[in-house]
Amino acid sequence: MNVCPLLFNPIFKPKIWGGRTLEKLANKDLPAAEPIGESWEVADLEDDQSVVVEGPAAGRTLRELVTEWGEDLLGGAPLFEGRFPLLVKYLDACENLSVQVHPDRAMAEQFGGSVRVKNEAWYVLGAEPSGCIYRGFIDGVTRQDLQRAIEEGTVAQLLHRIPVHAGDCYYLPSGTVHALGAGVVVAEIQTPSDVTYRVFDWNRVDSATGKPRQLHIEEALQCSRFGSQTIDGELHVTEHTAFGQVTHLIDCESFVIDRVRMDHGSAWEIPTGKLMIFMVLEGNGKIAFGSPAVEMEFSYGDTLVIPAALKGARLNATANCTWLETTLPE
Repeated sequence: MNVCPLLFNPIFKPKIWGGRTLEKLANKDLPAAEPIGESWEVADLEDDQSVVVEGPAAGRTLRELVTEWGEDLLGGAPLFEGRFPLLVKYLDACENLSVQVHPDRAMAEQFGGSVRVKNEAWYVLGAEPSGCIYRGFIDGVTRQDLQRAIEEGTVAQLLHRIPVHAGDCYYLPSGTVHALGAGVVVAEIQTPSDVTYRVFDWNRVDSATGKPRQLHIEEALQCSRFGSQTIDGELHVTEHTAFGQVTHLIDCESFVIDRVRMDHGSAWEIPTGKLMIFMVLEGNGKIAFGSPAVEMEFSYGDTLVIPAALKGARLNATANCTWLETTLPE
């Protein structure tokens, strides 16, 4: 099978803090009567596999295509511990997410098993006027301060609270204690790991069990980064192109994220040789590929994986389009 653009069925995740906003902001057809917190767009994990929804590869899992297509899919990008190197989601925080932290590479190796390093970024699709994120400790916080705040239920007081708006983008490297605030919807790009250590859950009780959710205090204390909270890798540099504009958002060790805006009626020859992921935030269009040419339509809410070996593909914007374009570092 020749490589082709890939569009997958979303994997919906009910969450205690979820809602229904992804129907509007990410064009998702959600299952009825459930608070959906996450829509997994591209996933290659042990228990969650994205399945292609249409086109020549319809019905195939991402894992199958990683195995079969290899470098034709990935280009020069290495696998991440044997897996597709990114996990891509939408998140709807109807309530605050737990305050949490992810392991860095050293801690993942120490813990072992299926624990993997987790770096991630949030791009804000929408936020209520009071919407915020919590990211990193205020100056001077120590491990002892965190342990005492966990016992007293005051962890949020130790964190930077950042008001957010649509279009903002934040990098959350492993070891950074963080939380997504209520009323905020984000696109999330991360390394392929589902390991999260909860530090604090806002004294919440799970209605399904009548009990608080499990915390992972010892693991969180070991993984949390204290000292300087300076975070490198965030860019907000815009350049104008023949078809619109490109804003460079994140350039870190795990991924590179740009926001691309393309004018209605414009066309773009998709470059070959590099794996790309498009999260379509606005508009619609078509990608023509193959010989004879086949067209794949896309619209806002879709996430497209463009294999590195896809040649001669042309993207045509049938409306003003905006997408997040994620690639792997050179």
